[in-house]
Amino acid sequence: MATTTLPPGAEITLDDHGSGKPPERTPRQRQVTMPGSQAQKSETGMWVAVSAIGMSFAAFTSAMIVRQDASTDWQRFQLPHVLYLNTLILLASSVTLELSRQRIAAMPDAARHAAGSAKALLANGIYWLYLTAALGLIFVLGQLLAWRNLAAQGLFLATNPSSSFFYLFTALHAVHLLGGMGGLFYVLRKLVRSGGAGETSGLSAFSIYWHFMDLLWVYLLLLLAMRM
Repeated sequence: MATTTLPPGAEITLDDHGSGKPPERTPRQRQVTMPGSQAQKSETGMWVAVSAIGMSFAAFTSAMIVRQDASTDWQRFQLPHVLYLNTLILLASSVTLELSRQRIAAMPDAARHAAGSAKALLANGIYWLYLTAALGLIFVLGQLLAWRNLAAQGLFLATNPSSSFFYLFTALHAVHLLGGMGGLFYVLRKLVRSGGAGETSGLSAFSIYWHFMDLLWVYLLLLLAMRM
């Protein structure tokens, strides 16, 4: 007796009319994943995350305003000048991140013409990502210098409500930025291992987070400058 081997996922439809024709094989319909759906899911999840972070900082802002308006012991002080330099450094990191994204996004088109061009773009994109991480680390080190500057003025976490909120805001932002750097190194590892093939969803989601951290810091700096 002859046997027929079918591919996985196929179904057999028998001919009930006796025509003598061989059984027809009807492929089973499978769920199709549309291109870009993974990137959309990653970006949507990241927007939810940054929205939650934004709401937490908004709550702390409200608490600071209420505390300042309801008390007479609020002490004003001059912000360390290194914070303004830090702002420029963090904004520069967003520029280097976008430069990296442009290089990596151009890889598919370059690969159609020459594989060497795609590899050069990947190497250049990874270089800009490492520079982004370096600028982020310099920013955090600058925050440490700002805290030392306040300590030299005799302003510590429990010295005054104003200094307490300063340490709270800057420390929370620094922690979130360090978390973003962890995500950056994860994206870098995937890019290196895959050769940049199909690994743009993580980079897009990370970009949303990093740019949000930049905007959040600009907001915090303006808030502290007006309230401190």
